Amino acid sequence: MAYRVAADAVLLLHLAFIVYVCLGGLLAARWRWLPIVHLPAAAWGVWIELSGRVCPLTPPENRLRVLAGQEGYGGDFVAHYLLGVIYPDWLAREVQFALAALVLVVNAAIYAWLWRRR
Repeated sequence: MAYRVAADAVLLLHLAFIVYVCLGGLLAARWRWLPIVHLPAAAWGVWIELSGRVCPLTPPENRLRVLAGQEGYGGDFVAHYLLGVIYPDWLAREVQFALAALVLVVNAAIYAWLWRRR
């Protein structure tokens, strides 16, 4: 049971990181120091998508799932949990490029808004 809870905690951390990468710039409206932390996180998220690499949180989650008697999964978090829900099966690598571009565009718009506001 503890392994399953730990695997679910890693899953939630993974999801929170993805949301933070995509929209964390909005928090910079409240905390001016936040871009120092958010911009490297966003760059990491874009790099992971563009390079096709697996996020370092995926292997520990899979290992914990196996220890809990569950089945792990191949590939990465986005492909396993999100693509099947949001995108049709015929989309593949191009989706990762689109996701990376979306992260860049959304964050550029957020930081441009913050810059003009200040």
